[in-house]
Amino acid sequence: MDKLLTNKTFAQNLKKLRFQSKLTQEQTVAKLQLLGSPISRSTYSLIELGRGNIFISDLVGLQQIFCVDFKEFFEGISTQREGKEE
Repeated sequence: MDKLLTNKTFAQNLKKLRFQSKLTQEQTVAKLQLLGSPISRSTYSLIELGRGNIFISDLVGLQQIFCVDFKEFFEGISTQREGKEE
């Protein structure tokens, strides 16, 4: 199973999309679980805080739940890695 390394901008976008869908974290996780994800609310919370990584399969599920294009998750993300100066 492949994971995406998240960052603050991704986390903020995820939270914004959830708010736009008028869902709580609990409701979002329940919908993901109905799609077959074993994710917990605490794990989802860490992802929204930018401190947890997300399985690609969960991102696909969130795209279906929020009814958005994948680009919405990545809006405003730079090609530069956070915290890295090169």
